[in-house]
Amino acid sequence: MSERHLPFPQLPDHTDEERIARARAAYERLKTRHTCRSFTDAPVPREIIEAAIQAAGTAPNGANHQPWYFAAVSSPDKKRAIREAAEAEERAFYAGKASKEWLDALAPLGTDADKPFLETAPWLIVCFAQRKGGIEEDGKTQNYYVTESVGIACGLLLATLHEAGLATLTHTPSPMGFLREICGRPEHEKPLMIVVAGHPSPDASVPGHALRKKPLSQIASWL
Repeated sequence: MSERHLPFPQLPDHTDEERIARARAAYERLKTRHTCRSFTDAPVPREIIEAAIQAAGTAPNGANHQPWYFAAVSSPDKKRAIREAAEAEERAFYAGKASKEWLDALAPLGTDADKPFLETAPWLIVCFAQRKGGIEEDGKTQNYYVTESVGIACGLLLATLHEAGLATLTHTPSPMGFLREICGRPEHEKPLMIVVAGHPSPDASVPGHALRKKPLSQIASWL
């Protein structure tokens, strides 16, 4: 074996029945994850956010360049600035930037330009995609499969936050360039989404439309 390679980590020696049970148990937990749009301001320990970001950082990615950065925002002033900038973009979106078809698709979810959760929730995790930098983050080396890599990392981030018992929401105002300035990130990083994390408010609800999930037969084929 090459000196530059290490043995593959030993996986648990489960039986097939145990693997099936664990896979189904993971599905049962993950299917209870829903977008939350109403949060309390109850504090969430930083250690939970740190662990979730560390989990995100284990995601598979192009050439192991790990082209992501997560700005964890808890400062009330920063959250207020993000809310004000995001709502300005959202007002433009709902007032004419979005097509009627797009607005009709959003209507069952009951969304609008008002985003109080950006200020109420204890944590906003701003996810950035690094176009350049490499593993040394030199700002010059080309990164590869950036959007795919960061998308997988965000999925692991959401799954870990859910496993910790937190409610989450993904918010994608467009354009999002203001997030670079507020979070102090360089020009070669592209903001992809804001992950809102915290505890759901007592009156939080899930739109019935969001509970409609495509069945396995519609999302998979066996060839």
